[in-house]
Amino acid sequence: MQFKVTVLLLFAAAAEAIGGSKHKLFPVRLRAKGKAGLDAKISAREVEASSASSGCSDGTITTTAPKLNIFGSLTDDELASVTAFLHQQKSLNLTAVSNATAWDNTIVTIDLLQPNKSDALIYLDQGGPAPPKYAQATLQFGATLEPYVQEYQVGPLPITNQSAVSELNYIYTSSKGKQRIYNADALSIAAFQYQVGTQIANITKKLLNGTATGSATDSLLIGSNDPVIHEGNRTVQWNQFYSINTGFAFDEDLLPTGLEFKIDITGRNPSKWSVIGWYYGGQFWSTTKAFVAAVNSPGFKNLGPAVDGSFGSTDPQGTQLPHDDLYPPTSLQPQGTRYAVDVEQQYVEWMGFSFYIGFTRDTGMQLHNINYQGQRIIYELSLQEALAHYASIDPLQSTTSYLDSYYGFGPSSFELVQGFDCPAYATYLNASFFSEEVSHTHPNAICLFEYDPGYPISRHIAEDYTTVTKHADLILRSVATVGNYDYMFEYAFHIDGSIHVTVRASGYVQGAYYAENEEYGFRIHDVLSGDMHDHVINYKLDLDVLGTKNSLMKSSVVPATVQYNWSPGVPRNTMKFERDFITNENDAQINWDYNAATTYTVVNKDQKNQYGEYKGYTVTPASGSVTHLTVQNSTNLGPSANWANNHLYALQQHDYEPRSAYPYNNQDTYHPVVDFGEFIDGESLDQEDIVIYFNLGMHHIPQTADLPVTVFTTAQSSMLIIPENYIDYNPSRATIHNVRVNFNSGVVTDVDTFGAVVPQCQLDFGSVSANLSGYTGEVVTPKFPYDPSAAQVANPGGT
Repeated sequence: MQFKVTVLLLFAAAAEAIGGSKHKLFPVRLRAKGKAGLDAKISAREVEASSASSGCSDGTITTTAPKLNIFGSLTDDELASVTAFLHQQKSLNLTAVSNATAWDNTIVTIDLLQPNKSDALIYLDQGGPAPPKYAQATLQFGATLEPYVQEYQVGPLPITNQSAVSELNYIYTSSKGKQRIYNADALSIAAFQYQVGTQIANITKKLLNGTATGSATDSLLIGSNDPVIHEGNRTVQWNQFYSINTGFAFDEDLLPTGLEFKIDITGRNPSKWSVIGWYYGGQFWSTTKAFVAAVNSPGFKNLGPAVDGSFGSTDPQGTQLPHDDLYPPTSLQPQGTRYAVDVEQQYVEWMGFSFYIGFTRDTGMQLHNINYQGQRIIYELSLQEALAHYASIDPLQSTTSYLDSYYGFGPSSFELVQGFDCPAYATYLNASFFSEEVSHTHPNAICLFEYDPGYPISRHIAEDYTTVTKHADLILRSVATVGNYDYMFEYAFHIDGSIHVTVRASGYVQGAYYAENEEYGFRIHDVLSGDMHDHVINYKLDLDVLGTKNSLMKSSVVPATVQYNWSPGVPRNTMKFERDFITNENDAQINWDYNAATTYTVVNKDQKNQYGEYKGYTVTPASGSVTHLTVQNSTNLGPSANWANNHLYALQQHDYEPRSAYPYNNQDTYHPVVDFGEFIDGESLDQEDIVIYFNLGMHHIPQTADLPVTVFTTAQSSMLIIPENYIDYNPSRATIHNVRVNFNSGVVTDVDTFGAVVPQCQLDFGSVSANLSGYTGEVVTPKFPYDPSAAQVANPGGT
């Protein structure tokens, strides 16, 4: 139903004090368009005239980036030229993906090879040339009995006679960017699974009231564990039958049946694959024959099928909430943006902050060269990896531990829903990535907006006055739906110079069948267990505090008993503040203090403030839970997730250690291409270039309120990056959006608004409501052969 509400943005007392006049509000911009989802055509300070008056505006401020974005995505033309150049390399024997089978060599992904920091700083800080630009290409070699992926660097770009293709090895702890692939024959594995389903169709009808044969009439499907399991020299996989959803909601994760089978898929010849086990109701059979005999024997307990129902639907259900027919409060931006954007360079400025945005297939949104008050404070702030480690009595759930960058946060970052995921007035940016010789663009997949969080940043009341300062944050947000989970990634910038990093989780839980699973979760529906699991999300924070020579200071609040000279003979139990430095990497494997009594600050020992204190930035947990992996020496993950063993790490920066993880670590978790544990080798942290790796996440034991989907309010985790003695005053004092109400004996004597002007204008609410009729899945463009005119819209994940 479409409706219009007229809102009068009129604050009577303040307006009287200010003496402003009324003006009509022009319709606020709903979405910006253009190559990167923005259409900021107004000159750099065009909106200043309107902001100086009491009128309203829909203006957008633009700016020009001081440098090229050397961290940005490759262009369509660059991707196409790299693809063609790779196909010209006869030694690679590549086949176009459109014509390829699992037995061919193909291009999997192409992305920007991030420049070495040592090269980037010459450009950013010293006025040197931009570092040479290279692409990173992941190729899969299927024309062999032992298929593998291998990393290559291609460049420099643009492609010329000087460009070359070479192996990319120096950034991997295994010394080679190469990983054997054990599930290269995915279609053959799926066919084998449904062959098994066909062979026991009579059993699945009896136990589950359905079949999984690969037919369109099936009422069951088959899912498998991740990561790949290696038992000796054999490759094995656990599989489970799931009921297929019967409504609009794809809620099969809520419909496990508890019937599972184990297959040996060693090698590439399906005729040599076999079923080597069955599991049901807490019992295991080593052969199909034994399992079938047991099911058909007297007294076999049939636990019942998983039946879909409204409990999996995300549509409104139950009794409507009181007054819920009224439209909820909505954020407004009455005078346009207060941040400036260079669309082409993906560069943003706001209230003393500036930064560049990057986007990759593996990890999605990244931030680079974050400056505050004209000084770089962070070289890189980016997601590295996310795991979901399950535990259960049943083998599939027990052997499941997802490493999500294998699936990619870039491909999973789809269009945001305006007015719901972000305010309708937000600036929306597109996200692009390359996969299997096709360029994918997800329109409006990143949003940027300023908003009032609903509480002031500071306040105080005294005998004859009250002072309050408004609070406004700049938010950069994206959502990646990796399988069943929707991860909301958010960076919030505050006017006090701090940065808030938050991840929230929603979506369907991956449940287990309830039988015998009491030690691993609550029973949350008829045959469904809310199976326990840990989420651990790893971030890289490369702080540069007044240069790259930094140290790690530990500050603790500790109990103490002190005999003061002013209290003779009476020891006093109190507390003290202790500071020291962590001087090497081995001692910088940190878990947060149980009482939040310890903080860690990256400081520059050569830079003290006027009071003799070190200037620095502190890293400390904020709202929600902060976790590391509960499982010790995980059987599933081995050393592939060594980054998840503690809450926080401090390491010496090296160009050859750019990332804590590798997307194909899930293929052989005990022999990872990147083993974060090898980063930790006792190097000095005394006035060195320090990189922090921290973990967010949650221990999730789903309960009934997680049906149909988990809610962001309870599943969230965040970290604060806070200036400590970095600035000699509170930076939020610089805002004029402050009020001091002076009063005497209940009478207001003066209201000082410090020059801030409250907009007074009428608003047609329909003009600022989101128009969702143009919601788009993704735009795909083939790159080999390259044909820009062949771009077409597809459903999310389509090609």
